[in-house]
Amino acid sequence: MGITGSSKQQRRGNTRQRIQDVALELFSAQGYEKTSLREIAERLEVTKAALYYHFKTKEDILISLFEDLVRPMDELIEWGRTQPHTLETKQEVLRRYSEALTGAAPLFRFMQENQATVRELSIGEMFKDRMITMLDIIKDPDAPLTDQVRCISALFSMHAGMFVLRDVEGDPEEKRKAVLEVAIDLVTQAHSGG
Repeated sequence: MGITGSSKQQRRGNTRQRIQDVALELFSAQGYEKTSLREIAERLEVTKAALYYHFKTKEDILISLFEDLVRPMDELIEWGRTQPHTLETKQEVLRRYSEALTGAAPLFRFMQENQATVRELSIGEMFKDRMITMLDIIKDPDAPLTDQVRCISALFSMHAGMFVLRDVEGDPEEKRKAVLEVAIDLVTQAHSGG
């Protein structure tokens, strides 16, 4: 590996991460079904055996991507559960979630475009369970229905914002902040009872 290769390696992180990045790129560009392990290996300029050392199947790659996505969510849920059920906690959960989502934007795009695969591999379930738990943290148990809807809408706004605003002109960080502001407004309104 030449000088450029090693600096690229440092920049891109470890091999496992590079495999995930390239696989996700190919899955998104040409569809999950149409992408083979061989193509992923070729794009990485490694042998199929080297790829196989890290992942036996493309399902393994995809599941590992989701596990990496849900890890920060799990940490956030753990943290949120130990905090008092205050407005400050709810706002902080949304702030942290907003940052986690930004890092996972390519994976969310993949989920959006490959819903059948996501369902088939029960990845959707893994994600849905966490969403319900997140919702429990940001809404009050006895909240009126309208306030529950506000909290659900806050989470959906954060997800939808990533897709819808992708095609809107502007700085990605500004867009993230705008979506977060709307989510916080909804949860604040729900917390104070409308």
